[in-house]
Amino acid sequence: MKHPQLPDLFLFRTIAEAAQELGYPAFVIGGYVRDLALERPSKDVDVVCVGDGITLAQAVGRKLPNRPRVTVFKNFGTAMLPTPEIVLEFVGARKESYRAESRKPEVQAGTLEEDLARRDFTINALGLSLNADDFGTLVDRYNGIQDLQDKIIRTPLDPDITFSDDPLRMMRAVRFATQLNFDIDPDTFDAIGRNKERIKIVSQERITDELNKIIMAPKPSYGFKLLFASGLLQLIFPKMAALYGVERRGQHAHKDNFYHTLQVLDNVVAAGADLWLRWAAILHDIAKPPTKRFDPKVGWTFHGHEDKGARWVPGIFADLKLPLGEEMRMVQKLVKLHLRPIALVKETVTGSAVRRLLFEAGDDIDRLMTLCRADITSKDHQRVARYLRNFERVEEKLKEVEEKDHLRNFKPVITGEVIMQTFGLSPSKAVGELKDAVLEAILDGQVRNEFAEAYALLLELGRRKGLEPKSTDAAGAPAVPLP
Repeated sequence: MKHPQLPDLFLFRTIAEAAQELGYPAFVIGGYVRDLALERPSKDVDVVCVGDGITLAQAVGRKLPNRPRVTVFKNFGTAMLPTPEIVLEFVGARKESYRAESRKPEVQAGTLEEDLARRDFTINALGLSLNADDFGTLVDRYNGIQDLQDKIIRTPLDPDITFSDDPLRMMRAVRFATQLNFDIDPDTFDAIGRNKERIKIVSQERITDELNKIIMAPKPSYGFKLLFASGLLQLIFPKMAALYGVERRGQHAHKDNFYHTLQVLDNVVAAGADLWLRWAAILHDIAKPPTKRFDPKVGWTFHGHEDKGARWVPGIFADLKLPLGEEMRMVQKLVKLHLRPIALVKETVTGSAVRRLLFEAGDDIDRLMTLCRADITSKDHQRVARYLRNFERVEEKLKEVEEKDHLRNFKPVITGEVIMQTFGLSPSKAVGELKDAVLEAILDGQVRNEFAEAYALLLELGRRKGLEPKSTDAAGAPAVPLP
């Protein structure tokens, strides 16, 4: 491990000069120092001084070119100063005490040692001096550099106290281990298990923020395995924990849907998935436990798990305080459709089945195919290769139909308004039935999605229902232009 060398010397020497004039010993503390040692880029710098952090920030701002604006957060005793290269946050050294029912500490001014001791992990309790007599010297009271070298997540103090005081640190331990591919120190990990129930005092928003960071790691399955082994997952996401386990009857056994889901998640990550496609991977089989049935002839089945899972998605997103708009609807769509593409492998599949999938998936068809490819998990490599070859055939079918019919997110030319104007109807069941019938005919390839053809079919369907077209509207003009 290289000894960290301090970059941005002009900026840090400016801070050092201001701190010396105020008589405030000052240090860069935390994640910036950790990332510097790991040779990772970092844009956020925490400056801790033994004194008033807001006063130091304002003094630094006056010394910098263009006098950047200092934003003060008086309630927290902090100040933020943005520069073109990095964002600086200033705070006075502090010590904390906690009440059992809250993770919000009572804060008092403290020494550098007390400030380092309150940090969550040794790798975040590193500092660099900004003082004239030892400028750039590493401060490492808890062997954080050694833990970086050994790839270990460990608390500076007793982990039971650390996690009981602020239970979110348990999620952060898993998050850092996942992001950095580190191990959690055995004593620290055992303390997570002992204190897991304390997670209940943490807001769902903070838990989900850490969960999303785990999901966005290069290999999120590692984080979920840690969450499950510690018992945290059973508390923060019980539906996912319920996927764990294999049930056997005679020669019949199903795959462990928990580990299968994690493999699918890692697979979509390898394919470059964003956060929401990763959530679709997590939730694609989420309803398998309640739909599991045993059939003596075929073994274990999970019929309808895709539909039930899709119905669950809004509730899961609401419980986890995830957004309930476009992102949720996309995940819900992928969960519902994730079994559909593989059914198109058969040579006997009609064009209408392909059209329906394109229509229902819309612009998310590529995401759906990525999820479906990721869903092919087996220790039998030949079987995986065979399934992937089949998927290539499916993709060719989709491409052919899309180029011919342009069904991705297409809008049917016959709308409810057209139907109501044509037959002089008010909103009703009959309008919906006619609209659906025309749509089905387009998807079945009976008519093209062009007004003349589709309108002629509408008139015929209306006649079968005893409906006659109204040639004029209330003003005497044609209600709908006839083809």
